[in-house]
Amino acid sequence: MLKLSKPTRSGTRSLTFALPTDDLAGPTSVVGTFNDWTPGAHPLRKRSNGMASVQVTVPAGAEVTFRYLADGGCWFDDHAADAITSQGSVVRV
Repeated sequence: MLKLSKPTRSGTRSLTFALPTDDLAGPTSVVGTFNDWTPGAHPLRKRSNGMASVQVTVPAGAEVTFRYLADGGCWFDDHAADAITSQGSVVRV
């Protein structure tokens, strides 16, 4: 699940990445253009609602490419994204 906030006056938006904890086999992070594809920079944290999520701030109007990186080096995409390319999931913010 992806959730976007309304644009701020400073021209940014918050983008929340969320997955059901039942779907995660271990520690998982989201990596992409917003963090220079750095593994572990944005780990998903378990929430009391059964989801694991993390929020990042990105420029409004940007196109963000990302993938999830799970324990053991398993990469996967988010089917809630606007598109999935050979580089990963794409969302336009």
